[in-house]
Amino acid sequence: MSSPRLVPPPLPVAWSAPPRGRVVVFAPHADDDVIGCGGASALHRAQGDPVQVVVLTTGLSGDPEGRYGREELLALREREARAGGAVLGVEDYAFWRYPDGYEVTDADVEQLAESVRAHLERVRPTLVYYPWAREAHSDHWIAALGIERALQRLGFPLEAWGYEVWTPCVADVVLDISAVVERKRAALREHASQMLYTDLVHMALGLNAQRSLYLPKGATHGEAFVRWRAGGGT
Repeated sequence: MSSPRLVPPPLPVAWSAPPRGRVVVFAPHADDDVIGCGGASALHRAQGDPVQVVVLTTGLSGDPEGRYGREELLALREREARAGGAVLGVEDYAFWRYPDGYEVTDADVEQLAESVRAHLERVRPTLVYYPWAREAHSDHWIAALGIERALQRLGFPLEAWGYEVWTPCVADVVLDISAVVERKRAALREHASQMLYTDLVHMALGLNAQRSLYLPKGATHGEAFVRWRAGGGT
């Protein structure tokens, strides 16, 4: 009797460009859109796709040493978000100002889900990017829970892709961002208030460099994404 054939897990699909269409990026904090899919956003804009970034929280927990006053930090983080986006060619930002860094209830997640659903029904994007469902940071994970509930309730089809920030994913696709990686580096540096605490450039581009393993020879950096599947999440 012959032994059953062993089949390894599939490798991620390599993308040289993102799909075309209207894009909404959900970011738990004002720098997460750049860390997770800043290269994708730049490539979307380069091919003429509209991109809107929705920043879900105030990001006030991003100053553990209390260097800034509350209102000063809120305004600063939103300016940094716009400045980073401008480097990538993204100008459309919305700030929902939910609190961050606290324990939420299911009712809080439900409120977020309904806000996301209503927004997507108005904007009608073709693609959505959001933190993938197994992000270890609690704010990222909560955002993913609410967004995936909203995706299940939409009355129109779209593609949704989970990106990685704190937690590497098992990727379905890896997008080649080699051509725009220096713009991503510059966009990350616009988040100076967070660079005081964490070297976002080292962290994000280090992971992006590893992702180039799945890309054609000569590629230097990639962004990894997990496909959202209706009924099953990411």
